[in-house]
Amino acid sequence: MECAAALVGVLYRIMCGRYVTKDQAAVERAFSIVKPWWRFDQSYNVAPSQLVPVVRSAAGEREGVMLRWGLIPFFARGIAPKYSTINARVETVETAASYRGPWKRGQRCIQVAAGFYEWHLAADGKKQPFFIHLADREVFGFAGLWDRSFAADGVATESCVHITMPANALMRDIHNTGNNPHRMPAILRSEDYDAWLSGTTDEARAALVQYPADLMVAYAVSTRVNTPKNNDASLLDPLN
Repeated sequence: MECAAALVGVLYRIMCGRYVTKDQAAVERAFSIVKPWWRFDQSYNVAPSQLVPVVRSAAGEREGVMLRWGLIPFFARGIAPKYSTINARVETVETAASYRGPWKRGQRCIQVAAGFYEWHLAADGKKQPFFIHLADREVFGFAGLWDRSFAADGVATESCVHITMPANALMRDIHNTGNNPHRMPAILRSEDYDAWLSGTTDEARAALVQYPADLMVAYAVSTRVNTPKNNDASLLDPLN
Protein backbone atom coordinates (compact mmCIF):
# COMPACT_ATOMS: atom_id res chain seq x y z
CA MET A 1 0.00 0.00 0.00
CA GLU A 2 1.30 3.46 -0.83
CA CYS A 3 1.92 5.95 1.93
CA ALA A 4 -1.48 7.22 3.05
CA ALA A 5 -0.15 10.71 3.71
CA ALA A 6 0.79 11.07 0.06
CA LEU A 7 -2.83 10.66 -0.91
CA VAL A 8 -4.20 13.58 1.05
CA GLY A 9 -2.82 16.26 -1.27
CA VAL A 10 -4.45 14.79 -4.38
CA LEU A 11 -7.91 14.04 -3.04
CA TYR A 12 -9.38 17.37 -4.05
CA ARG A 13 -7.98 17.13 -7.56
CA ILE A 14 -9.61 13.81 -8.39
CA MET A 15 -13.21 12.79 -7.97
CA CYS A 16 -14.64 10.00 -5.89
CA GLY A 17 -11.28 9.48 -4.20
CA ARG A 18 -12.79 7.82 -1.12
CA TYR A 19 -15.68 5.47 -0.58
CA VAL A 20 -17.31 3.00 1.81
CA THR A 21 -17.87 -0.76 1.61
CA LYS A 22 -20.22 -3.08 3.52
CA ASP A 23 -19.18 -6.34 5.14
CA GLN A 24 -18.36 -9.36 2.99
CA ALA A 25 -21.55 -11.31 3.74
CA ALA A 26 -23.78 -8.39 2.73
CA VAL A 27 -21.86 -7.88 -0.49
CA GLU A 28 -22.01 -11.56 -1.45
CA ARG A 29 -25.79 -11.57 -0.97
CA ALA A 30 -26.24 -8.38 -2.98
CA PHE A 31 -24.22 -9.62 -5.95
CA SER A 32 -25.05 -13.36 -5.79
CA ILE A 33 -21.36 -14.30 -5.67
CA VAL A 34 -20.64 -17.91 -6.67
CA LYS A 35 -16.86 -17.87 -6.24
CA PRO A 36 -15.84 -15.82 -3.18
CA TRP A 37 -12.06 -15.63 -3.52
CA TRP A 38 -11.95 -12.42 -1.52
CA ARG A 39 -11.60 -11.71 2.20
CA PHE A 40 -12.41 -8.26 3.55
CA ASP A 41 -14.05 -6.34 6.39
CA GLN A 42 -16.32 -3.35 6.19
CA SER A 43 -14.41 -0.12 5.51
CA TYR A 44 -15.57 3.44 6.07
CA ASN A 45 -12.67 5.11 4.27
CA VAL A 46 -11.39 3.17 1.26
CA ALA A 47 -8.45 4.99 -0.33
CA PRO A 48 -6.50 4.68 -3.60
CA SER A 49 -3.82 1.96 -3.88
CA GLN A 50 -5.63 -0.26 -1.37
CA LEU A 51 -6.94 -3.73 -2.22
CA VAL A 52 -10.68 -3.41 -2.76
CA PRO A 53 -13.55 -5.89 -3.34
CA VAL A 54 -14.43 -6.30 -7.01
CA VAL A 55 -16.95 -8.50 -8.83
CA ARG A 56 -15.98 -10.15 -12.13
CA SER A 57 -17.44 -12.78 -14.42
CA ALA A 58 -15.44 -16.02 -14.73
CA ALA A 59 -16.76 -18.82 -16.95
CA GLY A 60 -20.22 -17.31 -16.72
CA GLU A 61 -20.24 -17.12 -12.91
CA ARG A 62 -19.70 -14.14 -10.63
CA GLU A 63 -16.51 -14.19 -8.63
CA GLY A 64 -15.41 -11.88 -5.85
CA VAL A 65 -11.74 -10.83 -5.86
CA MET A 66 -9.51 -8.25 -4.22
CA LEU A 67 -7.79 -5.89 -6.69
CA ARG A 68 -5.58 -2.86 -6.30
CA TRP A 69 -7.58 0.37 -6.73
CA GLY A 70 -5.61 2.38 -9.27
CA LEU A 71 -5.18 0.55 -12.55
CA ILE A 72 -1.70 -0.58 -13.56
CA PRO A 73 -1.86 -1.15 -17.35
CA PHE A 74 -0.58 -4.44 -18.71
CA PHE A 75 2.22 -2.59 -20.54
CA ALA A 76 3.49 -0.90 -17.30
CA ARG A 77 5.37 -4.03 -16.15
CA GLY A 78 3.80 -3.99 -12.73
CA ILE A 79 4.79 -0.40 -11.94
CA ALA A 80 2.01 2.00 -10.96
CA PRO A 81 1.82 5.06 -13.25
CA LYS A 82 2.76 8.45 -11.84
CA TYR A 83 -0.59 9.81 -13.03
CA SER A 84 -3.88 8.91 -11.32
CA THR A 85 -5.68 5.81 -12.62
CA ILE A 86 -8.45 5.50 -10.03
CA ASN A 87 -11.05 7.13 -12.33
CA ALA A 88 -11.58 6.65 -16.08
CA ARG A 89 -13.69 9.20 -17.94
CA VAL A 90 -16.56 7.67 -19.89
CA GLU A 91 -15.81 10.04 -22.75
CA THR A 92 -12.33 8.56 -23.31
CA VAL A 93 -12.41 5.13 -21.68
CA GLU A 94 -12.45 3.41 -25.08
CA THR A 95 -9.46 5.38 -26.43
CA ALA A 96 -7.18 6.33 -23.51
CA ALA A 97 -3.92 4.36 -23.54
CA SER A 98 -4.36 2.93 -20.04
CA TYR A 99 -7.96 1.78 -20.52
CA ARG A 100 -8.57 0.93 -24.17
CA GLY A 101 -6.91 -2.47 -23.77
CA PRO A 102 -9.14 -3.67 -20.91
CA TRP A 103 -12.16 -2.20 -22.70
CA LYS A 104 -11.43 -4.04 -25.95
CA ARG A 105 -10.71 -7.28 -24.10
CA GLY A 106 -13.98 -7.06 -22.20
CA GLN A 107 -12.21 -6.92 -18.82
CA ARG A 108 -15.13 -5.26 -17.10
CA CYS A 109 -15.82 -5.46 -13.38
CA ILE A 110 -17.91 -3.92 -10.62
CA GLN A 111 -16.19 -2.03 -7.82
CA VAL A 112 -18.36 -2.72 -4.77
CA ALA A 113 -19.54 0.21 -2.61
CA ALA A 114 -22.07 1.27 0.00
CA GLY A 115 -21.50 5.00 -0.50
CA PHE A 116 -18.80 7.49 -1.41
CA TYR A 117 -17.40 10.84 -0.39
CA GLU A 118 -17.18 13.99 -2.45
CA TRP A 119 -15.93 17.47 -1.63
CA HIS A 120 -17.76 20.79 -2.08
CA LEU A 121 -16.06 24.18 -2.28
CA ALA A 122 -18.05 26.50 -0.01
CA ALA A 123 -18.37 30.26 -0.36
CA ASP A 124 -15.84 30.75 2.44
CA GLY A 125 -13.21 28.83 0.47
CA LYS A 126 -13.33 25.71 2.65
CA LYS A 127 -13.72 22.24 1.16
CA GLN A 128 -16.55 20.35 2.86
CA PRO A 129 -16.81 16.56 2.49
CA PHE A 130 -20.19 15.01 1.77
CA PHE A 131 -21.24 11.38 2.10
CA ILE A 132 -23.44 10.13 -0.74
CA HIS A 133 -25.36 6.85 -0.76
CA LEU A 134 -28.35 5.36 -2.55
CA ALA A 135 -31.91 5.57 -1.27
CA ASP A 136 -32.99 2.31 -2.88
CA ARG A 137 -30.02 0.01 -2.11
CA GLU A 138 -27.51 -0.45 0.71
CA VAL A 139 -24.94 -2.14 -1.53
CA PHE A 140 -24.22 -1.10 -5.12
CA GLY A 141 -21.33 -0.94 -7.54
CA PHE A 142 -19.36 1.36 -9.81
CA ALA A 143 -18.80 0.25 -13.39
CA GLY A 144 -15.10 -0.58 -13.66
CA LEU A 145 -12.33 -2.14 -15.70
CA TRP A 146 -9.53 -4.41 -14.53
CA ASP A 147 -6.14 -5.36 -15.90
CA ARG A 148 -3.21 -7.65 -15.14
CA SER A 149 0.39 -6.44 -15.33
CA PHE A 150 3.54 -8.56 -14.96
CA ALA A 151 6.68 -7.22 -13.29
CA ALA A 152 10.17 -8.13 -14.48
CA ASP A 153 10.30 -11.00 -11.97
CA GLY A 154 7.05 -12.45 -13.32
CA VAL A 155 4.85 -11.38 -10.41
CA ALA A 156 1.40 -10.31 -11.61
CA THR A 157 -0.58 -7.40 -10.19
CA GLU A 158 -4.31 -7.19 -10.85
CA SER A 159 -5.83 -3.75 -10.49
CA CYS A 160 -8.97 -1.79 -11.28
CA VAL A 161 -10.39 1.60 -12.17
CA HIS A 162 -13.96 2.83 -12.05
CA ILE A 163 -15.65 4.97 -14.66
CA THR A 164 -16.92 8.51 -14.16
CA MET A 165 -19.41 10.58 -16.14
CA PRO A 166 -21.07 14.01 -16.14
CA ALA A 167 -22.91 14.60 -12.87
CA ASN A 168 -26.65 14.48 -12.31
CA ALA A 169 -28.35 17.48 -10.65
CA LEU A 170 -27.48 16.42 -7.10
CA MET A 171 -23.84 15.65 -7.76
CA ARG A 172 -23.35 18.73 -9.92
CA ASP A 173 -24.20 20.94 -6.93
CA ILE A 174 -21.93 19.02 -4.56
CA HIS A 175 -18.88 18.27 -6.69
CA ASN A 176 -17.86 21.77 -7.76
CA THR A 177 -14.10 21.71 -7.18
CA GLY A 178 -10.90 20.07 -8.41
CA ASN A 179 -9.56 19.53 -11.92
CA ASN A 180 -12.68 17.56 -12.93
CA PRO A 181 -15.71 19.19 -11.27
CA HIS A 182 -19.36 18.31 -11.88
CA ARG A 183 -18.76 14.58 -12.33
CA MET A 184 -19.99 11.41 -10.65
CA PRO A 185 -19.14 7.70 -10.65
CA ALA A 186 -20.95 5.44 -13.12
CA ILE A 187 -23.25 3.65 -10.68
CA LEU A 188 -24.77 0.53 -12.21
CA ARG A 189 -28.43 -0.35 -11.91
CA SER A 190 -28.83 -3.87 -10.53
CA GLU A 191 -30.59 -4.97 -13.70
CA ASP A 192 -27.49 -3.98 -15.70
CA TYR A 193 -24.97 -6.10 -13.77
CA ASP A 194 -24.99 -8.97 -16.25
CA ALA A 195 -24.82 -6.66 -19.26
CA TRP A 196 -21.81 -4.91 -17.79
CA LEU A 197 -19.98 -8.03 -16.68
CA SER A 198 -20.55 -10.31 -19.64
CA GLY A 199 -22.62 -8.53 -22.29
CA THR A 200 -21.54 -7.24 -25.67
CA THR A 201 -19.67 -3.97 -26.00
CA ASP A 202 -22.88 -2.23 -27.04
CA GLU A 203 -24.77 -3.69 -24.08
CA ALA A 204 -22.04 -2.61 -21.70
CA ARG A 205 -21.93 0.89 -23.15
CA ALA A 206 -25.71 1.18 -22.76
CA ALA A 207 -25.37 0.41 -19.04
CA LEU A 208 -23.32 3.56 -18.47
CA VAL A 209 -26.09 6.01 -17.56
CA GLN A 210 -26.51 8.60 -14.82
CA TYR A 211 -28.05 7.23 -11.64
CA PRO A 212 -31.23 9.22 -10.85
CA ALA A 213 -30.64 12.10 -8.46
CA ASP A 214 -33.89 11.40 -6.63
CA LEU A 215 -32.56 7.95 -5.66
CA MET A 216 -29.42 9.38 -4.03
CA VAL A 217 -28.96 10.91 -0.58
CA ALA A 218 -26.18 13.30 0.41
CA TYR A 219 -25.19 15.08 3.61
CA ALA A 220 -22.15 16.84 5.04
CA VAL A 221 -19.73 14.88 7.24
CA SER A 222 -16.64 15.57 9.31
CA THR A 223 -13.34 16.49 7.68
CA ARG A 224 -11.87 13.50 9.57
CA VAL A 225 -12.47 11.59 6.34
CA ASN A 226 -9.66 13.64 4.78
CA THR A 227 -7.14 11.41 6.58
CA PRO A 228 -7.04 7.78 5.36
CA LYS A 229 -6.04 6.41 8.78
CA ASN A 230 -9.45 7.47 10.13
CA ASN A 231 -11.68 4.49 9.42
CA ASP A 232 -14.68 4.08 11.73
CA ALA A 233 -18.45 4.35 11.63
CA SER A 234 -18.46 7.89 13.01
CA LEU A 235 -17.22 9.14 9.63
CA LEU A 236 -20.79 8.64 8.39
CA ASP A 237 -22.35 10.78 11.13
CA PRO A 238 -24.06 13.89 9.70
CA LEU A 239 -22.74 17.26 10.82
CA ASN A 240 -25.03 19.11 13.20
